[in-house]
Amino acid sequence: MTLRRKIWTSVLLLLLIAFAAAEYAFRYPPAPHPAPVPADPARRMKAVVFYQYGSPDVLQIVDVEKPTPADNEILVKVHAASLNPYEWHFMSGSPYLVRMIAGWRAPKNYRLGVDFAGTVVAVGKSVTRYKVGDGVFGGADGALAEYVTLKENDPSTVSMPSNMSFEQAASVAIAGMTALQAVRDKVPVHAGEKILVNGASGGVGTFAVQIAKSYGAEVTGVCSTRNLELVRSLGADHVIDYTKEDFTRAGQQYDVIIDIVGSHSLLEYRHALTPTGTVVIVGGNTWMLPFAPSF
Repeated sequence: MTLRRKIWTSVLLLLLIAFAAAEYAFRYPPAPHPAPVPADPARRMKAVVFYQYGSPDVLQIVDVEKPTPADNEILVKVHAASLNPYEWHFMSGSPYLVRMIAGWRAPKNYRLGVDFAGTVVAVGKSVTRYKVGDGVFGGADGALAEYVTLKENDPSTVSMPSNMSFEQAASVAIAGMTALQAVRDKVPVHAGEKILVNGASGGVGTFAVQIAKSYGAEVTGVCSTRNLELVRSLGADHVIDYTKEDFTRAGQQYDVIIDIVGSHSLLEYRHALTPTGTVVIVGGNTWMLPFAPSF
């Protein structure tokens, strides 16, 4: 056996060992270690937790310690919270790349949730921006709970408009900010441009359609049959039913394609773009399937 062949054999063997170790770690996670519960009932609250990766069956509603705001923090009673693919990725540990952040064998942070809306019930002694009774909404770590704490200057949290309900406000943070970044920051979209939103009826898509229209763009939304009227009601100039038509083969070209679902290859998108067109990739679950575990 030549030296070169020995080296390649050794590399392949090490890779096989690494893959086997990773597979064992993922299939046989460590035993859950629930967080301690305060003995004083006044220091407890209910929260959604998960101590291992998996399907929604791993979620539990348990008593955890109620947070206490620091001098520069506010304590918010959560009235509404919303769910996004973000929560599913961290709950399931899928794709595996998520575990580089969240923990390889088990989640390092057992709390779940981001989007919330609620009322300020306590403020730290140095807080001046908010007062008790203020309605606030935005993003907070562990938002699927009765209470959350946030820093006064946290840019992800703002005061609630008076014409919004808690349920409406709680649906904005992740989806709304993601859409705003896609439409305003990454391109940006200009008046008169032709914009296509692939996945126009989902959380990010519904915001993207409205934001693009507010900038004066000509918007085409791609969705399923049952959501055509919904997307039209959001202001889309044109709608395409993806169950009946493939927009990449229709001959129409767009200045910007905002891709939320990853249903086509980049080469296919090229056919639907103007010579100077841009694809903004927001999501792409189908591209990540090789890295997704099954339960």
